[in-house]
Amino acid sequence: MKITNTPILLVEDDQVDVMTVKRALKEIHVTNPVVNRENGEEALKYLRDSKSVKPCIILLDLNMPIMNGIEFLQVVKQDARLRRIPVVVLTTSEEQQDKVNSFDLGVAGYMAKPVDYQQFVEVMRTIDAYWTISELPQ
Repeated sequence: MKITNTPILLVEDDQVDVMTVKRALKEIHVTNPVVNRENGEEALKYLRDSKSVKPCIILLDLNMPIMNGIEFLQVVKQDARLRRIPVVVLTTSEEQQDKVNSFDLGVAGYMAKPVDYQQFVEVMRTIDAYWTISELPQ
């Protein structure tokens, strides 16, 4: 996804989906470490911890307990230290309002999680290709 030691923050509570993301990234030879947090609250703790390496990208599920993806975005995009980290929503939600809210809150992309594994790999390949060539501010 860019600098290989920079982590990818995966905010996802479903362990099957976590394994699927990690497997797909490995298959397309993404070597960035994946840091998984199970809800928005845990992800914010990670992002605000001075010992944590800031991720190059955040892959965000919307449907999570404690603090869902929209609530997480509301906080992250108000934080001057975090708002430039690109966030791609990776969700099963087909709700139009979720898409509208996500883009209103400044997401870089919104992807539906395909059920088919090979299609999922292609979604991850597309995200990787885009963020590998995208120039981000430092």
